[in-house]
Amino acid sequence: MGTVRTLHVVTHPEATHHVDGLVGGWFDSALTEKGQREAEAIARALREAVPAGAGVELYSSDLLRTRQTADAIAEAFGVPVALDARLREKSYGEAGGRPQEWLDRRFVPPPATGERMDHDEGIEGAETRAQWVRRVYEATEEIVRRPAAHQIVVTHGGSFTFVLAAWIRMPYEAAGYVSFRAPSGSITTLREDDWFHNRQVAVLGDTGHLGATAASP
Repeated sequence: MGTVRTLHVVTHPEATHHVDGLVGGWFDSALTEKGQREAEAIARALREAVPAGAGVELYSSDLLRTRQTADAIAEAFGVPVALDARLREKSYGEAGGRPQEWLDRRFVPPPATGERMDHDEGIEGAETRAQWVRRVYEATEEIVRRPAAHQIVVTHGGSFTFVLAAWIRMPYEAAGYVSFRAPSGSITTLREDDWFHNRQVAVLGDTGHLGATAASP
């Protein structure tokens, strides 16, 4: 029994909104200098993980911080980046780019039971969880329908949950509670076997490749 497909899911590394204490979402922050070094480390780690000569497809959210991460990967593999807005982080509407404490004062958390997917968080223009889940599921499902043996998806820490949920075919209705955590700059490795066609979470949120970046100038 072998592997028919490997999906490498990357969460973008450190961006300016992280260090400035701002809400990310669709706010188009850039990678910091540290984030750029981390993007290069991600690219090297992926290049080592994928067999030489193997075909690779590269997909990314179209926001600047993910594009910059994907560009480093594209250079390592010599492949183009397919940008897809559906892989963006959740939109926080008018909170995007504002101080995190501004959002925290106004945010209405979802109830422990009852309606969570269409819950109104109290922020003008923000996506509901339902809208967020549907677009990430749709993008992920289109990607994995393609026959490529190695695919790389560059996304955000929040949207990562729904890429992974779509991969394991978690029903949309069950996504109201799910949360998978992956640090910034991580690589998650997902594999599908060629016999049972089971979908495995082989490595979750690995950041071992970032160790050397801390010592970089």
